[in-house]
Amino acid sequence: MAPLALLSVSNKTGLIDFAKSLVEEFGFDIVSSGGTAKALQEAGLPVTKVADYTGSPEILGGRVKTLHPRIHGGILARRDISSDVTDLEANQIRPIDLVVVNLYPFEETIAKPGVTLAEAVEQIDIGGPAMLRAASKNFAHLTVLCDPAQYDEYLQELRQNGAASLEFRQKSALKGFLHTSSYDQAISEYLSSLTPLPETEAKLPQQFSISGKQIQALRYGENPHQQAGWYQTSNTASGWAAANQLQGKELSYNNLVDLEAARQIIAEFTDKPAATIIKHTNPCGTALGNTIHEAYTKAYNADALSAFGGIVALNQPIDTATATELTKIFLECVVAPGCDADAKQILAKKANLRVLILPDLVSGPKQAIKVVAGGFLLQDTDNVVANTSEWNVVTDKKPSDQELQELLFAWKVCKHVKSNAIVIAREYTTVGIGAGQMNRVGSVKIALEQAAEHAQGAFLASDAFFPFDDSVRTAAKARIKAIVQPGGSLRDEDSIKAANELGLIMVFTGIRHFIH
Repeated sequence: MAPLALLSVSNKTGLIDFAKSLVEEFGFDIVSSGGTAKALQEAGLPVTKVADYTGSPEILGGRVKTLHPRIHGGILARRDISSDVTDLEANQIRPIDLVVVNLYPFEETIAKPGVTLAEAVEQIDIGGPAMLRAASKNFAHLTVLCDPAQYDEYLQELRQNGAASLEFRQKSALKGFLHTSSYDQAISEYLSSLTPLPETEAKLPQQFSISGKQIQALRYGENPHQQAGWYQTSNTASGWAAANQLQGKELSYNNLVDLEAARQIIAEFTDKPAATIIKHTNPCGTALGNTIHEAYTKAYNADALSAFGGIVALNQPIDTATATELTKIFLECVVAPGCDADAKQILAKKANLRVLILPDLVSGPKQAIKVVAGGFLLQDTDNVVANTSEWNVVTDKKPSDQELQELLFAWKVCKHVKSNAIVIAREYTTVGIGAGQMNRVGSVKIALEQAAEHAQGAFLASDAFFPFDDSVRTAAKARIKAIVQPGGSLRDEDSIKAANELGLIMVFTGIRHFIH
C-alpha cells in the first residue's frame, strides 16, 4: 500500500514542490482539505479531499473538517499493537504516515489595525492543533511537519534512508508541541488583554507562560563561556526583531541588552531631538538639542571617555552631519528611526559599525521577567510618565518653568540608571552620573566628581529618597541649584530644612525608580 500523507496548511510556502516530490519520487497518496486541496488540484497533483476520504462533508462553514475517526484513527494508531491494527482494518482506516499541518494565522490577524474580536476568534484553529498534537504524540509511527523549513530535511531523510529516522521524527514532534504551545499562548494573551479583571482580583495573571522562536544563535552570552540565543515571542516581527540592520557585524547578546536600555531612555523624549550613549546598560551621556546633530554632540561631550565603544540611540533620522560625527570614534551600534541616503554612505566607511533602523523606538514590553532559582518574577515595566503638575515643591524657593523642565530632563534619565542612581544635568545634558553604588552618598560623590565645575547651577536627580541630609549638603557645596527626588524618607524634614538653609530648590515626585 502506498504511504499516505495528510496535508493541511495555512502557510503554503513550498507546498507545491514538496507535494510533487512526495507523489512523484516516493509514491505518496495525498489527503487534503480546504484551500490546501484546491492549491494541489490547481497544480495538477492527485489529491483526495478530506470530505471524500471520511465520507463526512465539511460543516459549520469549514469549522469541522478533520475532526473524524478516519483522520485521527489513522494518525494515532500504533502499528506494533495488534488491537490498534485490528481497529483500523475493521473501520477501513488507512494508517497515515505523514502529517503536514500549520495553523491559522491568528497572530498575523490580531496584529492588523482595527481587527474585531469576532475576526480574531475565527482565526483560532481547532482541527490543526488537534492533528499536530496527535501526530506529535505518535512520532514512533509517523512524521509530523509544521514548518515549511522542514520540508527539504524530510525529503533528504527519505532519499538517504528510505524513511524518516526515529531521531528525526522525535525532533519534529517536539517542534509540533512547541508550535501548538506558542499558538495557545498567543490566544490566551490576546483574550487576557481584552478581559478586564475586577478590582478585587490581582492585576497580574495567576498563570503566566512565555515562549519564543529562536531567530539567531548568538556567538555567546555576556561572556564567551555562556551560550546564548535571540528569541522572538510572536510570529509577527516586532521590536528589535523588526529592526533593519543596514551594516555591521551580527548583533551580540550584550549589544541587544544595551540597545534595549538605549531604546528605553530615548523613548522618554519625543518632543525634541534627543540622543543617548549607553555603556553596560547605563547612560554615559544623554542630551536634547535643537537638531539631532546638536543632541548627539552634547551627549558625546558629556563623557567622551566613556562613549568609546558605546551604543548610540537617536530619536530622529541620522543626517549627514550626525553621521560624520558618529564615524569619528569607535562605536558598537547606532539605532535611529531612519537614515538619509548620504548619511548611509558616510556610515558605510565604518564597515564594522552596526547601524539599525527601528522606526518605532517608543513601543516596548508591558511586563518584565527576571529568572530566579525555581521560577521567575513578573512585574509591570516602569512605564510611569512623569507629570510635573503632580510634583510637590517642598522648599521655600520655587523653580521657574525652565528650571522645572531641567529637573524633568534629569529625572527622566535617572529613571534608567542603575540604583543607587544620581544624575546631574545642565542645559538638557547630563554632566555627571553616579550609577549602581551600594550607598547613595557614593553615587552623589561620583556624579559630582564627574560634573566638576559643571555642577555649578546644575540640577540633581535621585532615583530614591535621601535617607539623611548629608547628600543635600554635599550637593549644595558643589553649588547644585535644584534637586528632584521621590521623597518618602522618615527624615525628609531634615533634607528639606537643609535645602532651605542652603538656598536650594527641592521637588518631591512621589515616585521611586529603582532599577537593578
